[in-house]
Amino acid sequence: MTATATHTPAWHARRTPDKPAIIMGATSEVVTYADLDDRSTRVAHALRGHGVGLGGHIAILMENHPAFLEVAWAAQRAGMHYTAINRHLRAGEVQYVLDDCGAEVLVTSEAMAGVVAGLDLGRVPGRIAVGARPPDGFTRYDDVLAAQPGTPLDDEREGREMLYSSGTTGRPKGVRKKLPATPFGDPSSIPVQLAARMAMGGSGPDTVFLCPGPLYHALPLVTTMSMQRLGATVVLMERFDAADALALIERHRVTDAQFVPTMFVRMLRLPEEERSRYDVSSLQRVSHAGAPCAVAVKRQMIDWWGPILLEYYAGTEDVGTAAITSPEWLAHPGSVGRPMDECHIVGADGAELPTGEPGLVYFASDRPFEYHNDPEKTASMANERGWRTLGDIGYLDADGYLYLTDRAAHMIISGGVNIYPQEAENVLSGHPAVADVAVIGVPDDEMGEAVQAVVLPVDPAKAGPDLEAELLAHCRAELATYKCPRAVDFVDELPRDESGKLYKRLLRERYWAGHDSRII
Repeated sequence: MTATATHTPAWHARRTPDKPAIIMGATSEVVTYADLDDRSTRVAHALRGHGVGLGGHIAILMENHPAFLEVAWAAQRAGMHYTAINRHLRAGEVQYVLDDCGAEVLVTSEAMAGVVAGLDLGRVPGRIAVGARPPDGFTRYDDVLAAQPGTPLDDEREGREMLYSSGTTGRPKGVRKKLPATPFGDPSSIPVQLAARMAMGGSGPDTVFLCPGPLYHALPLVTTMSMQRLGATVVLMERFDAADALALIERHRVTDAQFVPTMFVRMLRLPEEERSRYDVSSLQRVSHAGAPCAVAVKRQMIDWWGPILLEYYAGTEDVGTAAITSPEWLAHPGSVGRPMDECHIVGADGAELPTGEPGLVYFASDRPFEYHNDPEKTASMANERGWRTLGDIGYLDADGYLYLTDRAAHMIISGGVNIYPQEAENVLSGHPAVADVAVIGVPDDEMGEAVQAVVLPVDPAKAGPDLEAELLAHCRAELATYKCPRAVDFVDELPRDESGKLYKRLLRERYWAGHDSRII
């Protein structure tokens, strides 16, 4: 480790060994920095023992658990790529990711035994499982720790996550970024620079960070590990619950937190007497990303928590970023911020569009990545000028603030008119009777597609024609009629993962079965 490598758990373990690095939300189990450093070191030795060298690859399939971060840090300090797999996937979907990424070791848990039983692990020689009763063929995690030394590897290097896209529009793809090839904790490496950027925003050793999201998703995983580089205490929720999140903020005097807009909606939909019961005055910085946040929802959050929300727009691919503070957002409501990278709005003909006109959002940045085993998809991200896009539609205002109107893949074409469903989703999500909503295109003999809302109501007993009429009227009062749903279907749940990602493909399948499908 270099003399200036201060952004590592090892550095904090030497200075504040008994400080909590992780506090589990439901159980209050504590992992100190000394624990995190020691266990991640021992796991790193175990991975080397399984033949995983510098540049090698491991996979993690686990619920939110302290061992998840211990294993991730082991790979991070051993110069490896590590793939966190969505724990809600079925065995066939997990198998695809394992085969595609070429993992040499799989670390899982007793809780995942049912999925693991359906896997063919002939190509994965290293198998480790957390829990007293590991799946057949797996070594107990505690036995692995006990068998390995607690001294650092001789060849510690920075590793990197290689996470898979959510698969909302098809097969997930691994987002592979170049390994830093620098010593663990080297200030020039991108992981350390990300943590340093958070330190510039005010986070540091005194921070208590609430992570309510799943660690298999890029945003919670990278932010949590960045916070630990700064010596912060991470309060890790096993799964998100609105009331539990508020209780944890009060109990641990949380200063920083990260949410997705769906979580905001669920907290706002709690009864007022329950929301007001919790003291959230310790909060200093609350970030959100991962999905568009409706204007009405964000206004309510700022009214409740104050102007402490920081929104940013980015993707796992890291082709470009924008960020916006609450004061800026109040002056530019609906914006995701000023781009931090050179940003261009491009029309269907490839020409750059003027201010205020929506088109594909491109960034000109120099942070390389590739979709693992898919050079065609990698190439499809870029235009002839080398600018790259995540497939979002948006525009820049006169002050240079970026607004997103939808994803190109979600566009509805009705009677030859392009309709971006996010507009109607934003309006409907602000209605007090709506807990969650998706707007999609459904088959229509005359128009090709019709606009359809699928709503999870706050009170299921009120689902029916009267609420449908109320929601349609609410939408038509805010938007042109052609942009509004023609009908509303009420459901018990929408197909979202824990990170808030909506699987619109699954919704489309319900309506397009047997038709000339536009499912993507």
